Amino acid sequence: MALIALENIELTLAERQILKNINLQVHEKEIITLIGPNGAGKTSLVKVVLGLIKPTRGKVVRQQKLSIGYMPQQVVVEPTLPLTVERFLKLVRRASNKDIQNALARVGVTHLQRSPVQNISGGEMQRVLLARALLNKPQLLVLDEPVQGVDVGGQGEMYQMISSLRDELGCAVFMISHDLHLVMASTDTVICLNQHVCCSGHPEHVTQDPAYLEIFGQYQPQHVAVYTHHHDHHHDLHGDIVQGGASKEDSAQEPQNQHNHEGCNHG
Repeated sequence: MALIALENIELTLAERQILKNINLQVHEKEIITLIGPNGAGKTSLVKVVLGLIKPTRGKVVRQQKLSIGYMPQQVVVEPTLPLTVERFLKLVRRASNKDIQNALARVGVTHLQRSPVQNISGGEMQRVLLARALLNKPQLLVLDEPVQGVDVGGQGEMYQMISSLRDELGCAVFMISHDLHLVMASTDTVICLNQHVCCSGHPEHVTQDPAYLEIFGQYQPQHVAVYTHHHDHHHDLHGDIVQGGASKEDSAQEPQNQHNHEGCNHG
């Protein structure tokens, strides 16, 4: 049985059709990536999944007592508001200190617990937002552009973390991403949206679909590769490479045997 199913969903706002005839299901432990051009209705579809928007037509069927963790694209915090990461996370559902510590540890930012939210970097904030979503002990993680504000070097690490969390928690993941070349290795299903579902399936098949190619352009084979990562190093939260605990300056002296981050550019 699906955790959530959308049946013939249509959405019209201010006399403009945003979504048309959307049918999809999210199953346990499945990772679904939603892609599409700007204005395709991706965020609106996420809001329908979350129950924040009621569709004009169609039906949303959720598993009883379905627990959802939501990671928004970004959160704007008033600069003068005295808010630490810990207090920010306690706003979720009066989470205990232990829950907060466990969630921060899962995403690798335990050291930020007492830091003011305004002082942390974009990459650190995304991990804090992911920790916030984990506090709901989700059966379904809904992520809107989870690498927004993350440096290029750290984006692959973030997607690998999401895949690991799926394996560890046994949850499903439904996320919006523009980085198909980075998530191909861990995504089970890609849905290409442009108000309606243009195509869907395994990432390697979707990238050859005429509807996908019409939107994003033809990729040349030498420019496309599944993201791979050799773990002779890791990235810090700013995307800088750290090898064996060495500093950024020390690692700069190491031979260049670091990465295989082959990617592509959208047409």
